[in-house]
Amino acid sequence: MSSFENLHPAVQHHIVNSLGWPSLRPLQESSIDPIMKGRNAILLAPTAGGKTEAAIFPIFSRMLKENWQGLSVLYICPIKALLNNLEHRLESFGNLIGRRVALWHGDVKDSKRLKIANDPPDILLATPESIEVILVSRRIDHRILLQNVKAVVIDEVHAFAGDDRGWHLLALLERLTHLTGRDIQRIGLSATVGNPEELLQWVSGSSKSEGLVINPPVRDAVKPDVQVDYVGNLSNAAIVISRLHRGEKRLVFCDSRNQVEKLSVELRGLGVETYVSHSSLSLDERKRAEAAFSQGQDCVIVATSTLELGIDVGDLDRVIQIDAPFTVSSFLQRIGRTGRRPGSSRNCLFLTTSEDAFLRAMGLMRLWADGYVEPITPPPLPFHILAQQIMALALQESGIGIRAWREHICGMPGFAEMELNDQNTVLQHMLIEGILFEDGGLLIMGDEGEATFGRRNFMELMSVFLSPPMFTILHGRKEIGQVHQNSFQTNKEAPAVLALAGQSWRVTHIDWNRHIAYVEPSKERGSSRWVGGGQPMYFELCQSVAQVLMGQVEGIVFSERGRSLLGELHDEFEWLEAGKTFLIDEGKAAIRWWTFAGGTFNAMVAKCMNQMSLVTHSDNYSLAIRGNAQSEQIRTAIASCLQRMENLDAGICGGATSPYKFDECLPVRIVEKMLVRRNSALVFTPKYVGAIWAGRRKLPVQAIWRNR
Repeated sequence: MSSFENLHPAVQHHIVNSLGWPSLRPLQESSIDPIMKGRNAILLAPTAGGKTEAAIFPIFSRMLKENWQGLSVLYICPIKALLNNLEHRLESFGNLIGRRVALWHGDVKDSKRLKIANDPPDILLATPESIEVILVSRRIDHRILLQNVKAVVIDEVHAFAGDDRGWHLLALLERLTHLTGRDIQRIGLSATVGNPEELLQWVSGSSKSEGLVINPPVRDAVKPDVQVDYVGNLSNAAIVISRLHRGEKRLVFCDSRNQVEKLSVELRGLGVETYVSHSSLSLDERKRAEAAFSQGQDCVIVATSTLELGIDVGDLDRVIQIDAPFTVSSFLQRIGRTGRRPGSSRNCLFLTTSEDAFLRAMGLMRLWADGYVEPITPPPLPFHILAQQIMALALQESGIGIRAWREHICGMPGFAEMELNDQNTVLQHMLIEGILFEDGGLLIMGDEGEATFGRRNFMELMSVFLSPPMFTILHGRKEIGQVHQNSFQTNKEAPAVLALAGQSWRVTHIDWNRHIAYVEPSKERGSSRWVGGGQPMYFELCQSVAQVLMGQVEGIVFSERGRSLLGELHDEFEWLEAGKTFLIDEGKAAIRWWTFAGGTFNAMVAKCMNQMSLVTHSDNYSLAIRGNAQSEQIRTAIASCLQRMENLDAGICGGATSPYKFDECLPVRIVEKMLVRRNSALVFTPKYVGAIWAGRRKLPVQAIWRNR
């Protein structure tokens, strides 16, 4: 008997007759039995591999067979746009079997949320922040609304697991487990992850249910068409896009909103029908662009990673990447947007605008050709999330016992690994600072907590990430999007024009108190600013770049322009050898240490050497030491810095300022401990054996890095 026959008869009927499916995909078939048995699971498949249905079909079957009533399933996504995109599909599935699906996030009107609270659906689509709102709201009886939850599906689970938002999600699941009194089933969906077993353990949290990774082989996999080109600048990239693949639908990825806006203006100037999508555009603006693109033919949509996470924009012909993302995982998500039609194959064209971007693209392609995908590593010691959760519990319970809060959340792995003394130190600090107040053994929000986080019904407490100061841009009553306040002059004079949604806007008035700018269309070229920039490259990617520079380019397809540039770079780095680092005397009192060890490692060594009066600057590949220091002095300094890093010296492994939200809830010692552990976790991941080499003589001096 096939697993399909274990589905509820109503689900079987509608798959065959209503949906007209002749069969299930391998992942969908493999997921039925374990999910129907209530097991936790990680479901892995390429983009458009049917992961949503693989989770939902057996969940619906459980719902019918076991007669689940009320809100019994939460479907969690990292971004609102993905929830919006899934709503119609899941609602259609639910209607077939007489079950209801509803959507809850920040853009959903209050009236609709109250309707959901008063008449719960069977499945609720939400972000973690929306679940937090439900739990702490005084207008909603969260116990009644959430008491029947039995399963949680987490879409794009890898997008949560690698940062603190994942710890927030897991803490919410612990609170739901305590609230419902049952072991809630946890199902994570992902297209790309390098360590699925560890991800399963992470998502399972304190759950006692068995779990498994479901990752069946892909049938008839066709080799994707991928090429790396070097075009030199963004204007040239626009020309190439305008001339290539005419008549086709092209999705162009950029890795900054500023680059998206500049490229879209260039393309429209060349007569290309162009749409724009990024997180700083208004919801209506994104929806219009994505809908128009999905219905078009000969057109381009330029986007950031907002269109990386499975949002449906119709059948695509091409994916084009400006420069390169920073992970193989991100590349796989993006190329997975193509090749969905029968007879088509997945494809991606890299158009790199600088030598650095060209090398990063080549390094990524070499890792991809070797089958490498980055492991997901949750950041250790999330003390700021602990503080946020204690405050949220105080609101949720209208006062939480001074020890009882541990029963709600301390099963979460990120909190469980903390020393009890450190947890107590955080709590005592919050009491001393007046963020919390103890009354008869109950923790409630203190005056300082109310003042800091209490605005707009504690909305600042609902999310765990910092939001930059943004201005809303209005054309009449129509919202175009948002830009950072640095888009305006510091003397509060309006700039000539802004660039937003692929066109230019002249600012006519700025309301500084309400953070609103009013604009009108302009034919002049504009510019806007957003906070954010390049991230440090990790060790494996930098090592892959070094291997490319040494001529190891098997499996990578690149253009003639790329071949010419690569030849020049080979000549420039002819001294490179595998497994070694080099001290190169560049003349003019400058020595560069080529490590290819990654941005975080190099920055920490540079910080240490600056403390030793060696003026040092770093990038992803090297450290530049200025002055008249001799080779032996530099080698001694490097050895000393490496020893300090290995000993987790807070002076170099820590940080000058806290990058974390809720840091006012933490004593300085705890913040420093977090910074040291998190930075060292990034640096000591590599297993790297190298040697310092003196100049170009290629004589080994001493080993500087050993397997850890």
